[in-house]
Amino acid sequence: MGVDGHVTSDRIDLSTEVWHQDGTNVESVKLRVWMPETATESPAEVAVVSPVAGGNSPPPSVALYTPDQALGTVIEITDLDDLADETISTLNLIVIPGSDTATRLNIHTTIELSGGGIFSRDYMLDGELL
Repeated sequence: MGVDGHVTSDRIDLSTEVWHQDGTNVESVKLRVWMPETATESPAEVAVVSPVAGGNSPPPSVALYTPDQALGTVIEITDLDDLADETISTLNLIVIPGSDTATRLNIHTTIELSGGGIFSRDYMLDGELL
């Protein structure tokens, strides 16, 4: 999972990329985005700018919601269809801090992968970008 960001006076523009080994398929991607200094009293606003799109198939399912027992906003991508075996690099986000004192951005990522062969395994990658 890679993230490239650009900060302006009132927002953070993020471009994400998910790459994976040949022979594996991405089953789902889940991102939880928050700014820890102000997450409880004035959470950041998060928007999806450009949803993930595939070549000839319908776009995947993209959900944006506030989790019940965690800080931040969750972006969940499922039903990837023909994108499952490709690099996913078209998810752009805008984050608007809830306060001028918010300077750190955290992204918790969970990616579910499956193998393509008969004896393949399924994997769940879980990590955090600080």
